[in-house]
Amino acid sequence: MIRFVAIFLLAACSAGTPHFRDLPAKRVAVNGSVFDVRVRGHLAEAVRVNTQYAPRLGPIRQRAGLAMMQVSGCPILDVLGDAAVTVGVLGCDREAGEKLLLAAISRRNYECINFGRSEDLGYDLFECSPY
Repeated sequence: MIRFVAIFLLAACSAGTPHFRDLPAKRVAVNGSVFDVRVRGHLAEAVRVNTQYAPRLGPIRQRAGLAMMQVSGCPILDVLGDAAVTVGVLGCDREAGEKLLLAAISRRNYECINFGRSEDLGYDLFECSPY
């Protein structure tokens, strides 16, 4: 019984916030952080699912933005949240397939290399660095 409750609670941790809860998640790893990413409309949510010792929002914010960019295919205009759950504003209209003019705001550009799907872990692995 205790094992069932523990599994249920762990599964609920990455269920997503109410706005994203009914959407399937795509699990990706970016520079050592693992996220469940969901996209709805012009917003994306990244829930960090791996344990990391005392993460600050700074590096997690950047990694979460890169994870949301990889899943949505859109530049991310802004990322808000904390070290566990972040929400990003997409810089494109996914339905029309167009980038928004706001995405042209000067931001640091990143190059991400997809190392493919880890069969052991069950999610995509990315390494990203500024260029």
